[in-house]
Amino acid sequence: MGNAGVPLLLLVGVLTQNPGSEGGKKLPLPVYFLYQEKTDCLFPLDGRQRVRYLDRYFYDRQEFVRFDSHIGKHVAITEFGQPEAKEWNSNKITLMMKRAEVDRFCAHNYEAAKMGFVIGRRTKPTVTISPTKMDPASPNTILLCIATGFYPVEIEVQWLKNGRQEKEGVAFGEELQNGDWTYQLQVMLETQPQRGDVYTCQVGHASLEAPITVQWEPRSSSSARSKLWLGAVGAVIGVAFLAMGLFSYLKSKKAILIQPPAGHSGASLWTPRLNLDHLQVPGDKMKSNPWS
Repeated sequence: MGNAGVPLLLLVGVLTQNPGSEGGKKLPLPVYFLYQEKTDCLFPLDGRQRVRYLDRYFYDRQEFVRFDSHIGKHVAITEFGQPEAKEWNSNKITLMMKRAEVDRFCAHNYEAAKMGFVIGRRTKPTVTISPTKMDPASPNTILLCIATGFYPVEIEVQWLKNGRQEKEGVAFGEELQNGDWTYQLQVMLETQPQRGDVYTCQVGHASLEAPITVQWEPRSSSSARSKLWLGAVGAVIGVAFLAMGLFSYLKSKKAILIQPPAGHSGASLWTPRLNLDHLQVPGDKMKSNPWS
């Protein structure tokens, strides 16, 4: 991945004659048949590397040939670009002009880019983990590590499971521009998390003194949470019924207070007593009420 630079984009809309049109009227082809040329200047961040000039050609939104100043000639990216690369490399004047673009074009724009805080600018990424399940019936979980807001574009992202790097089930997206001179990147991990597993997304970037690490641990499944809730509700209901039964039992065993004797005055000196007329001690006669 090259160093970020100041790209200039040249779009050339190809016009052609519609075979079925009258009067030779020319209509533009759909956008996906555009012929594009994109020129990039990749400036080194540390100043120890050479400035890299790329002149890239696209057809149908696919790059097929490019000139690379590090190589000094045109290189075919696809089989479709081999004839162009061969023809352009055979022209010494074309090669000489392309090689001079490193100084004429890139070096000329370097100071302007530096004054605009493009050169040497570094912005730290923000890293988050987003879990999702594509298929509710599948045991697999998709973990998406999202790094955004970083500059320059070079970034290193890796997944770790319990401290060990994961390579299987990992898919890298493309670096996308946020529109504010920063980029974002998404790296997906498809896995089957178990209880106790710890997943870590580790991000390294030129703006960081140490890599950023964000961890994610699997939570209880929905079925386990449902069982837990059912158990808790059952326990509450059981305690409620137990309390009601205990209350009824104590109410039925409530002591019966004896009314004070007729004519007895001084309620403050009278102490209620339990009615023991219904109790009988073996070998003794029935105890009588002392007030009867």
